[in-house]
Amino acid sequence: MVYASAADYAAYTGQDAPSGIEAVLARASERIDELLVGAVYDVDPATELPTKPKEAEAIARATCAQAAWALAVGDPYGVAAAFKSVSIGSVKLDRAGGGEAGPARHAPDAASILRTAGLLPGYVIDQGVW
Repeated sequence: MVYASAADYAAYTGQDAPSGIEAVLARASERIDELLVGAVYDVDPATELPTKPKEAEAIARATCAQAAWALAVGDPYGVAAAFKSVSIGSVKLDRAGGGEAGPARHAPDAASILRTAGLLPGYVIDQGVW
């Protein structure tokens, strides 16, 4: 289930949606689902999307914030947390771990939007590996 469209993204960012934004929004929706675990709001039984306009709009904006952040940090699929460094030429991957915190998976603005809308009961602590 995807919470936002390319048009929503363009409206949120004030920029044209980049090529491939649908896939980025799909991944961003998965990150938003992680934040919404335990949230209580009415959904349409057929689509599982929020029924109240205020909540639907907040979730769509949070999804756009998550997508924009993922694109800005260069990790639209949320995989950077698994590696502390990656090289393409002669492929070199260093797995994250060893007590070092990896990059966050959730955009701070996305969590703020959801919290302000009353959809998050507390604060999101996203520090990667403990």
